[in-house]
Amino acid sequence: MVEVDQAEATAPVVSYPVLATPADGIPPLVDTEEALAASIAALAAGHGPVGVDTERAHGYRYTAKAYLIQLRREGAGTHLIDPTAFENGQPRADLSALAAKLAGVDWILHAASQDLPCLAEVKLLPTQLFDTELAARLLGLPRVNLSALMEQALGLSLAKEHSAADWSKRPIPEDWLNYAALDVERLAELREWQIDKLTDTGKLDWAMQEFQHLAEHANDPTVPRKEPWRRLTGLHNLRSLLGLAVARELWLAREEIARLEDRAPGRVLPDRSVVELARVVESSRERNLDRTWIRGVPGFAKRSALRNEQHWLAAVKRAVQLPKAEYPARHLVPDGPPQPRAWERRWPDSFERFNRVRPALIELAESLELPVENLLSPDHLRRLLWDSPATMDAAEADRRLAESGARQWQRELVVPVIIRLW
Repeated sequence: MVEVDQAEATAPVVSYPVLATPADGIPPLVDTEEALAASIAALAAGHGPVGVDTERAHGYRYTAKAYLIQLRREGAGTHLIDPTAFENGQPRADLSALAAKLAGVDWILHAASQDLPCLAEVKLLPTQLFDTELAARLLGLPRVNLSALMEQALGLSLAKEHSAADWSKRPIPEDWLNYAALDVERLAELREWQIDKLTDTGKLDWAMQEFQHLAEHANDPTVPRKEPWRRLTGLHNLRSLLGLAVARELWLAREEIARLEDRAPGRVLPDRSVVELARVVESSRERNLDRTWIRGVPGFAKRSALRNEQHWLAAVKRAVQLPKAEYPARHLVPDGPPQPRAWERRWPDSFERFNRVRPALIELAESLELPVENLLSPDHLRRLLWDSPATMDAAEADRRLAESGARQWQRELVVPVIIRLW
């Protein structure tokens, strides 16, 4: 039986007023060259930091491109820019003229790593930024979503009813534009509140180093995931390499269709249907698959799947005709160090070293009131300790962590602990 603290059980539920409408009303959508020029001029003439957000169409479109970009700056108001209106026949718009006018300005984003890739696509990137989610993590706050932070900092709640909407829809409904404008309405005030908290806790310099790192790497190319088909939901239910081969070929076929149609892969064919067909094939001796047979598998009789039926049949045929030498491996071979749980037999010294250092870093993070992954990336620690030498001094540990990307504030805190327990 779980015991509940009586004070917690009887504590009243706090209800915060919802921020319902922008103070200046819903701004018009910026979708003409004249309107864009006016927005650039207004934002350049404003003062203070600029709040920035993007809306994408996750779950609807194949790409993660921005379909709306929101900016707000004191003295300039809020501007809702439709980047698709400025593509001029190209895959993405070029908003570098706006970026140039905001160079040197602090951009406020929430969870910047989610927005920066699609901003990079339209050449709209900051030279410096402030990430309210990352700041909240460094402060050790229990909830770091934007609505929770607004409640704690400003006593206001944000409605999130359109966060998963299809932002590629045109025209964009007015209530969606209202929602989008509110996401940047009070970011500047939230930033000021967080700066005060970071200063009081001695963490402001840590945050500035983190934000500088994000800005410096905002335009880094995305590293493709190795064998992304292995992320299929339910793949672990397949028992054979043949089943994995079928799943892989179906995934590749679905990916190509989704790319050509600019549709989310799951809307072309759900993961569960891909895995179920692979499971049926691996457990069946029948290799001469036809339309009737495949339509008996859940999901393949739906209109979206029927439209591409020949592609699914061809994918299965390719898989069953593969030589066994070309089947995928049972598990993905990692590019870097394996997970520490696999070290014990081949690298026992590193395994023991990890099990001394990791708990100490967790303890240090708790004392500093921040998540251990923000104190030091698990990948940075793993690369430092895996197959490591019997001895290491602080200078060498600092150098290796710096090469991995660990920031100075992190190294100053963790290197003494790591060397002490080496």
